[in-house]
Amino acid sequence: SRELFVLTYGALVAQLCKDYEKDEDVNTCLDRMGYGIGVRLIDDFLARSAVKKCRSYSETADMIAQVAFKMYLGVTPRVSCSSAAGNEFSLILDKNPLVDFVEELPAERASLCYCNLLCGVIRGALEMVHLAAEVTFLQDRLKGDAVTEIGITFLRKAEDRKHKRS
Repeated sequence: SRELFVLTYGALVAQLCKDYEKDEDVNTCLDRMGYGIGVRLIDDFLARSAVKKCRSYSETADMIAQVAFKMYLGVTPRVSCSSAAGNEFSLILDKNPLVDFVEELPAERASLCYCNLLCGVIRGALEMVHLAAEVTFLQDRLKGDAVTEIGITFLRKAEDRKHKRS
């Protein structure tokens, strides 16, 4: 459940910070863990949401924000398109439940991307529906920004890579 995940997430990040000296290593580990979750979570999402295939990157970004985030975290980020090509989007969270019990990052962990797990989840789930994407944090309330913003850049359909190699 969402509540259990939020409560245990802080303990997970704290343990990773003990295991790894460098924030970059923690960030990579969180992303990798999130990716594994996203790869597995997409089946649950598709079964529970009964959504149809998205026809555009814009529809996909809206689906992530309005259905997936709402279903799993109980929040609905705003979506904004940030490129003329229509392949770059931002998910803007006014409230991020993963940081409900976190006041601020310690000064010695200034480059820690506390919620990097979310980037991995989104990237892993998108890859399973044949959409390659870069997913990164652009703004973070824990670092003094006004909002939490996750950037998604759709690269190309994964199957396009296969056809180009042939």
